[in-house]
Amino acid sequence: MRKVLSIGWVNIVRFMRERANLFFVFVFPLLLIMLLGAMYGSGFDTRVGVLVGGDGGELADRLVVAIEDLDETTVVEFDSEAGLIDAVQRARVDGGVIVPPDYDTAITGGGVTRVTFIGSPTDQTSQLLQVAVGEVLATEMAPIRAARFAEVETNGSFDELLMQARTVVPLSERVAVTYREAGEPLFAGIDELGAFDLGASQQLVLFMFLTSLAGSAALIETRRLGVARRMLSTPTSTLVVVGGEATGRFAVALIQGVYIMVGTLLIFGVNWGDPLGAVAVLVVFAMVGAGAAMLMGAIFHNDQQAGGLGVLISLGLGALGGSMVPIEIFPESIQTVAKFTPHSWAIDAFAELVRRDGSLIDILPQLGVLAGFAAALLLLATWRLQRVLTS
Repeated sequence: MRKVLSIGWVNIVRFMRERANLFFVFVFPLLLIMLLGAMYGSGFDTRVGVLVGGDGGELADRLVVAIEDLDETTVVEFDSEAGLIDAVQRARVDGGVIVPPDYDTAITGGGVTRVTFIGSPTDQTSQLLQVAVGEVLATEMAPIRAARFAEVETNGSFDELLMQARTVVPLSERVAVTYREAGEPLFAGIDELGAFDLGASQQLVLFMFLTSLAGSAALIETRRLGVARRMLSTPTSTLVVVGGEATGRFAVALIQGVYIMVGTLLIFGVNWGDPLGAVAVLVVFAMVGAGAAMLMGAIFHNDQQAGGLGVLISLGLGALGGSMVPIEIFPESIQTVAKFTPHSWAIDAFAELVRRDGSLIDILPQLGVLAGFAAALLLLATWRLQRVLTS
């Protein structure tokens, strides 16, 4: 056992001595999680920019509040038309609404005013937002028109008639629309997630596997330089050498996983759910990464070839398994194919822990599948590496 741990420790030291490895293991994952959280941490809300001209007024403020009350809509206030247009063009907001300075004066005085919507003609979200803003404006104008008509007919006070109209008009609606949800929501529990929670687990899985496969180059170099054969010339069995190499790969993946998990918890306040369940997923997935790295290191003979293919395979499996975008948006056929990747099961386990408040018991099926992946990869890698070292 001491020899296995010694070989594993040497592999850890070799990996950590490379400064490029330190960046991609410790810095880049947290940086990417921070960027994703900053860009998409507000969730999937529609962002609408609003510019109220002049000093505004009661009616203008009511219109802004009504827009803000739209479902899953966030209002961003601007102080210049140029800034609002620039934000729409750069997709910082999905659309913009300009309320003119004379909005209150024109309405109370019986004049004409124009509310302007700014959006992209090629953006579907912008087009839907324009329809929603139009409906809000029509709803706001209905009691105003009623009060204006009553003022002409009765010579009453417009302000008093407007207050009455706001009470009467909603009661006069003869058609009511209700809706209910059928089946399970597509993103169940996502509303309770923090700004960095969704991307953290995805990037954790992606980088643990990526780092593991990148480490396969060290195993190839060990074979190429004859280090493995020299170890076998000592009283050391093939299984001990293979076990030591696997321990090193496992330790590197586990160290990175623990670092990302603890770092995001302390810096960004990421919720990882049940600690015991999260650690279990971390350990089993590190075993999967170690097995995959060992298999690649045993199959390929060129470390550059293995490094390039390792990155390609890692990113491909990560994309298919839901490490780059939520797997729920994939068609059912793609989701079925994704089940053949360990990433999908690991991310599903974290989703159970974080989004559905699951425990270790709830993720036992996912852990079982991941353990199967790890066992299969490690057995194949052991068989292949034994043949390579003894041939």
